[in-house]
Amino acid sequence: MNRRSKWLWIEPITGSRKRSNFFWACILFLGSLGFFLVGISSYFGENFIPLLSSQQILFVPQGIVMCFYGIAGLFISSYLWCTILFNVGSGYNKFDKKKGIVCLFRWGFPGINRRIFSRFLMKDIQMIKMEIQEGISPRRVLYMEIKGRRDIPLTRTGDNVNLREIEQKAAESARFLRVSIEGF
Repeated sequence: MNRRSKWLWIEPITGSRKRSNFFWACILFLGSLGFFLVGISSYFGENFIPLLSSQQILFVPQGIVMCFYGIAGLFISSYLWCTILFNVGSGYNKFDKKKGIVCLFRWGFPGINRRIFSRFLMKDIQMIKMEIQEGISPRRVLYMEIKGRRDIPLTRTGDNVNLREIEQKAAESARFLRVSIEGF
């Protein structure tokens, strides 16, 4: 939901709290927990999971590997749940014509760099760039080129945005900022 007036435009950015991240975090957690429990079951010789029989799995080669994969999956799953919990990548883009300032804010992981805040003058913005790569894994990213700095992404690099939406967003941003658009 964009908040826009004649002088101010605030565009919220979604972070890690997406349905796909919840889905994959749950799948990864349950799968790795299953691997770990089957490996532990082979060590103790009892079935901790009623539907899976671990009687035929020896602990020394297979059980250790199952435990290792289970522990590795639990670590990766905990990392994914932390990104969801802290909503890494969320924030907003704020364009203020009265003050002539552009503010970009994103949340990161807890620590010194938890709040990522960048402020630029509107007069330093040279153009809006669109990077469009088609193929098996298409990449569509919108950048803001600022004088004396590197290009700053305005959209998430992992978002699966169709071509019409990215073009519309580029045109809307360029119209509001009164700059040109370049595609590469």
